[in-house]
This record gives sequence, C-alpha cells and structure tokens, in this order.
Amino acid sequence: MNDAIKQTLLSPVESLRHVGRERARLLERMGIRTASDLLFDFPRDYQDLSDERPIGELEEDELQSVRGTVTEIAIANKGFGKSRVSILVQDESGSLRATWFNQPFMFGKFHEGQQLLLTAKPKMRGMMWEMSHPQITWLADEEDPLAGRKLLPVYALTEGLSQYYMRRMAWSAVEELAEVPEEVFPEELLRRYGIAPLAEAIRGIHQPADQETLERARRRFIFQELFVLQLAVSTRRALQRSLPAPPLPATTKVDARIRRLLPFELTESQNRAIAEVSADMALDRPMNRLLQGDVGSGKTLVALYAMLVAVAHGKQAVLMAPTEILARQHADTLAGMLEASRVRFAVLAGGTAKGEREQILAEIASGEINVVLGTHAVIQDSVKFKDLGLVVIDEQHKFGVKQRAALRQGDMSPHYLVMTATPIPRTVTMTLFGDLDISTLTELPGGRQPINTYLVEPDHQARWWQFVRDRLREGRQAYVVAPLVDESETISAPSVAEAFEQLTNGELEAFRMALLHGRMTAADKQETMDLFRDGETQVLVSTSVIEVGVDVPNASVMTVAGAERFGLAQLHQLRGRVGRGNHAGFCGVLVSEELSEQGRERLTAFSKSTDGFALAELDFSMRGPGDLFGTQQHGLPPLRLADLQRDREILEEARREAQLLVSEDPGLKHAEHERLREQMLKRYGEALDISDVG
Repeated sequence: MNDAIKQTLLSPVESLRHVGRERARLLERMGIRTASDLLFDFPRDYQDLSDERPIGELEEDELQSVRGTVTEIAIANKGFGKSRVSILVQDESGSLRATWFNQPFMFGKFHEGQQLLLTAKPKMRGMMWEMSHPQITWLADEEDPLAGRKLLPVYALTEGLSQYYMRRMAWSAVEELAEVPEEVFPEELLRRYGIAPLAEAIRGIHQPADQETLERARRRFIFQELFVLQLAVSTRRALQRSLPAPPLPATTKVDARIRRLLPFELTESQNRAIAEVSADMALDRPMNRLLQGDVGSGKTLVALYAMLVAVAHGKQAVLMAPTEILARQHADTLAGMLEASRVRFAVLAGGTAKGEREQILAEIASGEINVVLGTHAVIQDSVKFKDLGLVVIDEQHKFGVKQRAALRQGDMSPHYLVMTATPIPRTVTMTLFGDLDISTLTELPGGRQPINTYLVEPDHQARWWQFVRDRLREGRQAYVVAPLVDESETISAPSVAEAFEQLTNGELEAFRMALLHGRMTAADKQETMDLFRDGETQVLVSTSVIEVGVDVPNASVMTVAGAERFGLAQLHQLRGRVGRGNHAGFCGVLVSEELSEQGRERLTAFSKSTDGFALAELDFSMRGPGDLFGTQQHGLPPLRLADLQRDREILEEARREAQLLVSEDPGLKHAEHERLREQMLKRYGEALDISDVG
C-alpha cells in the first residue's frame, strides 16, 4: 500500500464530512478513530423498506412502511413509571397513530410538520391504523442521500449518537473513500469465484440497492475473512513442516515391546491411529496430529504407545492434561502398565509440593525422568527437558497454539499429538485445527457398557431418585452434576451447593456424599476424588470439573440438573463418566418446567443418541461454534461477518484456494500477494505464531 493511500485511510475520522470533533469523540468510544475504521464499520443489520405503502392501503400484521407528516404529539402518564407517547402521522390517503410505551424521552424527538418513515406491523384499532414501537427513519433533510432506498443500514451505536447521523457519516466515508483501498485479491481469483471487487463491495454493504447487491457484497467480505484465516492456518502448517524433528520410527522390535505392556487388545481404529502416528513420528519433521474419538474410545492408549516410542529412542515425553485430577489419573494408568518396565515418570502440577517439585525439575533436566504428566505447570520457564521428543496435549480446546509452541526448546522441534474427546464438527477442524492432521477413533473397545439416558419430567423425579437409591444399595456409586457452584441471583440454574444441601437432607440422606467443584484447592479436589474412587464416598455432587476423563468404574448412575446450561458435547462428555466398568450406565436428565422448546429439542436429541460426532454437529447447528470451544481460548480474533455454520461452502472454497496459494507461494512473497500477507499477519500473526513468516 503506497504512503498516500495509507495516509488518507489513517487520517482522523473527524476530517470526514458530517463528523466533526464532537461526533468523533462518540465514535472513539466504539473504537472508530480513523477514516478507515469508519469505512470498514459495517452495518449490523438492515431495515427492509421494500413494502412502502400509502396509509390507506395498509394490511394487518405484514411488515410495512409508511411515509408521512407529524400532525399531533401527545404524552400520557399512567402512574409511577408508566407512560405512553403517541404521534399522529398523515399522508394523502389517511392517518396513522404510532405509540411508544414507557419511553417518555420519545416525546422530545418529534415536532409538528416533521417528515418520517415508520416501519412496523400495523393493526387496525377502532377506525384507525396503529403501529406500536415502529422503527423510525427521519426524513428531516430533503437531500438525505438514503431517501428512496429500500434497504436502510442499521449500525451499532453509542449513547448520544443517532442512527440518522451514523448513516450520514458512513455515507460520507463511502462517497469519499470507497475507491481508495487497494484490492487485495488477484484479478484471476476475483473472476474464478465471481467475487465483487473491493470498491463495489464497500458500496454494496453500506448502500445496498436491493437484497441481491447486499448478498454479493457480504459474500465478498465473508470470503475474504475466511480466506485470510485459511491463509494463516496453511502458513502455520507449512512453517511447522519446515522445522527439523528427531525421526522416531516404531520398529518391529519397539512395537512388540510396547504391545506387551498394553493391558487390552487394541481395536481396529486404535491400530489404524497408531499406524498414522507411527508414520508421522518416523519422519524428520514434527508430527502435528489431532486424535479425536468419542468418549471411551481409547485415545489414552494410543497416546501412551506414542510416548513409549519416544522413550524407546532415549527421548522424553510429556502429557499435558487440563486438570490435576486428570494428570494424576493418567499417572495411575501408567503405573499399572509400567510396573515391569524401567520407564520413570512423574506428575508436575500446580499442587506439587515445593521440595518435590524441585527434585522433579532436576530429574527432568538430567533426563532421569522419561515421562512427565502435568497441567499448564509443564510450560513454565523453570521446566527444562534434557531431550524432549514428544508432547501429548489432552483436551486440545483447553490449550491454545501458544501453549503448544511453548514446549519447543532448542533447534529441534518435538513431535505433537493433540487429543480431544469432544468430537469436533468438520468446519471447526478446518479453522481452529486446520494446521493439524487428523486421526479419528470410530469404535469403542470391547467391554464398554451401554449407557441409558432418560429425560426425567418433574412429576417423575421421585421415581428417579428411588432408582438411584436402589443402585446405591446394590453397591454402585453415583454422580449428581449441576452447572453452578453457588446459587446465583443473576443466573437461573441449579448449583451444587443447593443440590448437596437438598439431597443430604432429603432423597439421598442415607448415603455418604461429597462435594467437588473448581474453586476447591488442588489438594482438596484430589482427596475428594480419591475417596470417591476408593468407594468411601457413594455420591459425588459436582460441577462439570468431572467432564474430562475421570474414570471410576464402579460409578454407574448420573443425575444432571440444569442440563440446558450445558452444550450437547459437554453433556455427552459428562455422561461418559458412567458405564466404564462391568455395570450398565444410567443418566437421568432432570427437566425443569421452564425449559424452552429449543432446549427440549436439544435434550431429547441427547437422550436418543450416544454418537458424540452426531451430537457435536447438532449442537453446532443449533448453538454455533462459540459454545463448543470459544475461539477466545485459542487466542484467535472473533470472525466479524462469517458464520462457520451458515458459510460452510464459502469456507471450503476459501480453504482450497488458500492451500493452493501457500503451496505455490510459501510465505506469500510475490508482489501480487503482498497485501494478503499484510492482512494475514496483522490479524493472525501473533495469535498463530506466524509473525516471522517470509
């Protein structure tokens, strides 16, 4: 971008017509400081004025617009805090009354003789048409550039700034600057995908003549947003592949030694995943693989296999888990498997005592410890590995790209295996995990018990608790899960404190119960889990901290209160805590009387399906990706216009094109790609750790 263009776009917003110093201060509150900020502050919605009629031709309950003159203004106060503002609007064909309830400030906005455009669904009351709380378009200025348009942009506002002035300022920005920004796409790409050129798209998104113009403009910016993201993901992938890593082949001898230690016969899909992991680890560039599988599909064994391959080559391996409970549980699994081997391992977590921690750090640095199991504590600066060959990250969506990279020490990169038990919709794997190869476990190991799920209506809850008591008396154990730790005044949802109180003095008073939640210290959480695992506690009342990987084979019953507050993928994870031993699992979802129609639809789908992948796709289509992972945890900036669910096809196109471009021009060094490279680095350079590209 040449300096003159840059200077124009970066000039203060108050230099534009209709802005001025006072409005510039209001715009600054919204993060709009430069002319470019205003030009690229797109409308959040559009007011459809396509059905504009004379008052005399209105129809009930259809969204319509009327244009007229204010002839009367009135306000009526009806007791404390209650008011009604009404105006009478006339055109040549008749009169219409518009009313606003409990908005007394509206009274000061009107004056007789004022020209307005009102949009709402009218109703005939008595002998007169009436609109309640209509959208208003002020037609005060005869030279209003938006007069006569069928689609009016609706912008985000701040206090003191009206939609009328926001539209005028945006119009000025478009008129003065639409042709100034340089096109980022090569001509050939615009032609191949039928994409609107930049200047046309800027005009079309701010000033659409019709729905078709608007869609063409929006498609351009959605494609651009997803294309730049895919460029960043493809560039990161290419960067990772250019790093050197130690080749760690699983020879026939190594493979036989490891398989002798495994406690179970592997499933076909575990063997397939191991073959894919082994092929990656044998190369002299780092493996970057995502291992996904449904709850209980045996991902941990695949990870342990990979760790033992690294150890067989004299390298160290580390497994990062999202919670200390899970890290210690992995340690218990390892202890059972490695009893007869010389492999040394240790747990490093926030709760590790100072003296023990220092000794573990010294033994990691000297290479005496082969395998480290831990939490985020493993990526602190004080942890130095002698020769790290493999990093396994359990529950990837809890760790961002930065945490993955933090374990790279020295010139050689370790191999990376990332695991998630939250099945990931394809569109999300293409974006958040687009830099990883993917292995999927599709079958459960033999011996896993079926889990029966029931929606428990309010009038059947007494029967459900009787069923829970019967299981407990047979010697089984149970979970009770609620979304909140304490009762909340602002959130209407059950809490574990409330559930614990009610159950210890009611339905489950005859049983030994304990409480578990995220606010407890690591030591207290561990002690509570140990007592439950050892059978000392019969019922564990918990928040979703048990969601990931907790394994107590004797626990066969789960009750979930406030299930509508959890995503389907999360509920499926929670349900996977039961049925892990020799006894069938049962999950009862307590249905509240206030449950919405969509909430019931989601919970019914959950009760009928045990396929985590199908549930993840359903959750994604109903709730969007935010609830699945939250891109914030990845440190990725949020998408502004694109919607991964709605814009799947555009995402596929953008991904194909981005991969092609990065393979032809790694680092985007060609002159015609310079502006794309600038955009990619500005938006994702830091978040995806690609700022040194090219």
